[in-house]
Amino acid sequence: MSYLAIVDLGSNSARMVVEELHDDGTHTELVREKKDTRIAQNMGKELLLKEEPIARTIAALKYFQSKYIDFHPTVRAITTAAVRMAKNQSDFLERVRRETGIDFQVLTGDQEAYYDYLGVVSTLNVNEGVVLDTGGASVELIAVNDGQQEAAVSLPFGAVTLSENFDLANDIASKNIDAANTYILSNYDRLFWLAQQQQKPVILLGGANRSLARMARTKLGENEISLIHGFEMSVNQVEQVFSEIRKMTRSEREKVVGLEISRADIIVSGLLPLLNLMRKINSPKVIFSESGVREGLIAETLAQKNE
Repeated sequence: MSYLAIVDLGSNSARMVVEELHDDGTHTELVREKKDTRIAQNMGKELLLKEEPIARTIAALKYFQSKYIDFHPTVRAITTAAVRMAKNQSDFLERVRRETGIDFQVLTGDQEAYYDYLGVVSTLNVNEGVVLDTGGASVELIAVNDGQQEAAVSLPFGAVTLSENFDLANDIASKNIDAANTYILSNYDRLFWLAQQQQKPVILLGGANRSLARMARTKLGENEISLIHGFEMSVNQVEQVFSEIRKMTRSEREKVVGLEISRADIIVSGLLPLLNLMRKINSPKVIFSESGVREGLIAETLAQKNE
């Protein structure tokens, strides 16, 4: 028996889990923590991580350490799009090492997509579809056929960056949504393999997509709105939820049950990658997954442990 702590620094939030790894190849989650760090905030066209988000992030990492230190775990720390793109990446990572002792691995877009794929196929009985992981500063798309990854890509936009670049945080003008849609589709149009994914379901990861599931489950009168793993929605249900929230002011969105207040400024932008993907491939439904990069890392660690 051993312990594994995974620290996942995304562009919008930081997450940490502690897993007890059993000799029979199974694992048990002991601790799960999340902090809204939004490291990608105000990076701008200069692609520089700013002091306030950095300070928030380091405080969150120190808090995570206080929660896992007594387990004496192996620590795997990974970070994704915002840090991957940042021109001051080296300075940031060195400061984190100096102040916390945590040594982060910066995942490439391909690595992030692969771990998403591993996390999904190891926990959901999905044989085909397009996995969409919407993060704060990137989206990952993975085509799955016969349970195998056929194609994958990481695109350089996400809920935070779309919100900032197209003014989608507060009272939202239709022309701004149209401009964001045009930009997203211009990226999708370059993916020749999407043409082979017609009529397939979209498997959803990422905070904005989890919020969509919780809002939908609230509308359906479900008691446990956070139990979303394997939950399905039709394209019409997705469009209906989006149509309702895009007409709201930010203060109105902050009161929507199932939507975290901290996501009220990025939920409209965060759902645009999904809406455009569903329309492009004529997808009939979405399937939500709670498992992504972190679960992919766990699956890889267990496989290596048992070799």
